[in-house]
Amino acid sequence: MPTFTRSAIIKSFMKLLNERPLNKITVKDIVEDCGINRNSFYYYFQDLPALAEAVIRDETDRVLNGVNNISSLEDCLFTAIDLALNNKNAVMHLYRSPSRELYEQHLNSIMQYAVTEYINAVSKDMDIEAEDKEIIIRYFKCLLVGFVLDWMNSGMKYDIRNTMTRVCELFSGGMQTALERSANTKR
Repeated sequence: MPTFTRSAIIKSFMKLLNERPLNKITVKDIVEDCGINRNSFYYYFQDLPALAEAVIRDETDRVLNGVNNISSLEDCLFTAIDLALNNKNAVMHLYRSPSRELYEQHLNSIMQYAVTEYINAVSKDMDIEAEDKEIIIRYFKCLLVGFVLDWMNSGMKYDIRNTMTRVCELFSGGMQTALERSANTKR
């Protein structure tokens, strides 16, 4: 079967997910929306949770493939929130569904990758202990994931871009200080 059928299923699913919660969407709704039969749906996806997982995984891969030249912590955060902002209702419906844990795992993956890339770039000429680097990466990843989850828990009601820009301004230099301390204090 052509891959455009898989794409049509995902497009219909996202359209419906932007309109209503995951538990209000059926396979019948999806196949009727995209004009295919049920067998075509099941050729690509075992069930709706498998479809939700595939969508989250595909979007995570798309975001990670687009993460190049991260020049700030804001860039790290914005890579994840842009995905949420582009499909605000769908993301909230996934977040408030049994697929929430999966969404959080992929959010962690995105932030882990983005923060690692950024820290590797800014510390490339520094002699940093590997263990320290991992601690610094984990710290900033958790910080950014925490902000995204707080924003999601609020129903995306505040402007996270402005908030994160201000947080980065207020705490500017914190990462650099941690990297320099690691470089200057060998164990």
